[in-house]
Amino acid sequence: MAPMDQPPTDDTAREALRTLPSVDHLINQPTVASLLADYPRGELLHVVRGLLDERRRAILAGRTPALDVPALALEIRQRLYERAHPNLRRVINATGIVLHTGLGRAPLAEEAIAAIAEVAAGYCNLELNLETGRRGDRHEHVRDLLRELCDVEDALAVNNNAAATYLTLSTLAAGREVVISRGELVEIGGSYRLPAIMAAAQCRMVEVGTTNRTRISDYEQAITDDTAVLLRVHTSNYRIRGFTQSASLAELVELGRRRHLLVVDDLGSGLLTKDLPWPHFPCSAGPQPARLGGCPAGSRDASENVGHGGPTLRPDSPAAWDEPTVAESVAAGADLTLFSGDKLLGGPQAGVILGRAELITRLRKNPLARTFRPGKLTLAGLEATLRLYRDPAAIVQRIPVYRLLARSQTELVEAAGALAEQVAAAAPEVQVSTEPDHSEAGGGSLPTQPFPTQVVVVRLPGTPAEALAEGLRRRELPIICRIRDDALVFDPRTLDGDDADQIPGALAEVIRESQAT
Repeated sequence: MAPMDQPPTDDTAREALRTLPSVDHLINQPTVASLLADYPRGELLHVVRGLLDERRRAILAGRTPALDVPALALEIRQRLYERAHPNLRRVINATGIVLHTGLGRAPLAEEAIAAIAEVAAGYCNLELNLETGRRGDRHEHVRDLLRELCDVEDALAVNNNAAATYLTLSTLAAGREVVISRGELVEIGGSYRLPAIMAAAQCRMVEVGTTNRTRISDYEQAITDDTAVLLRVHTSNYRIRGFTQSASLAELVELGRRRHLLVVDDLGSGLLTKDLPWPHFPCSAGPQPARLGGCPAGSRDASENVGHGGPTLRPDSPAAWDEPTVAESVAAGADLTLFSGDKLLGGPQAGVILGRAELITRLRKNPLARTFRPGKLTLAGLEATLRLYRDPAAIVQRIPVYRLLARSQTELVEAAGALAEQVAAAAPEVQVSTEPDHSEAGGGSLPTQPFPTQVVVVRLPGTPAEALAEGLRRRELPIICRIRDDALVFDPRTLDGDDADQIPGALAEVIRESQAT
């Protein structure tokens, strides 16, 4: 690239440099000058000079960057936004993916948010026993709750489920064998591979069975004097269907006790129980599948269907979920049960290890436990979330993950229709429609469970959907949606509070800006 002070030899480049506006010219443009109401002049000058320097270097390098004032003004505003706002900030999730890993997974309950704010604002008794005045144990803040809710001897919280798996294997099986089915050698987002975790924990992985069929006899035949653990790992983000067979947890527990081996159950997603008070079908939603029953004439909700065959269960209710629960794992007798805090538990990112007190004590004494321990904010959010489980009847409404998953089709159809009308009014040039679709639980949870929804589909003739999506992502309050068939897709399932009200105006402004450039 030519030095900054070397004049270009190409006539096109010299003309482009003459076209490049000056700092004063840009700052005096109304669009740019209006930014002084929100940003210091020095900050504005810094951004303008930096942008012009970049354009100048691009020209000298033989490129042809955009030099028109409207495009430069939009870039200046965007850079000011980015400099003034934290990199990690709130976004509007219009994807319909409830546990969206890229968007932070579980939104927290109001109680959890308040608890985090309370301890973040000042000091707290993180490691102080208020009764004795002496040093306490940070794990005590959630230990008793987990014991109570899950009916276990002891519990330990770490900073995520990968840490829970690593700490467990490193403590209980380092230098020894861990037997696992080939069909459970999972890889999840972020290139997490279970074999790599096991290798890092310095235990020897012994694969048994085949990808689709593993019998209890396969485990038994693989056991040697060097075997330490029988490991079951829930395939959180996929299922193997068809000609399949797997050993049950009860079978593994029986084998482990008979051969004096530990059984560790890595559940992943953290569904405590399926016994949740899920809403029933509203009869006003129209005909429902015959296999689910029906509502009597004149009733408005299936809960009124007393004496007429019982309530009409929705096929997306927890009773139908293909997901093991913590309660089932504990009841089956697993020595340790591992799961995440920020998936179907509905709390902050954390890992939870439950089970025998003697084993939890060994984990807690491992020097690595200190490297994986959660901080005060995580513990505050986790404790507040767990407290909500003491009132099962309130879980679906108090924990956002369940509130969003439980939204009825009637509610979603109404929300989509209202959003479509608002978009059409704010941006008459777009083509907007609604259509049935499916939302996802996401976050490596319930991969085969559809959640019926109604989405809003938006197209702007002549403008690629990706360009509009990028404009929405670059807003001061970013809006994240799906793209399908060169159209924007907004799913109201994950729109909460006034989220939907933000979309029409933002979309209209993005369209105006795209047309201006």
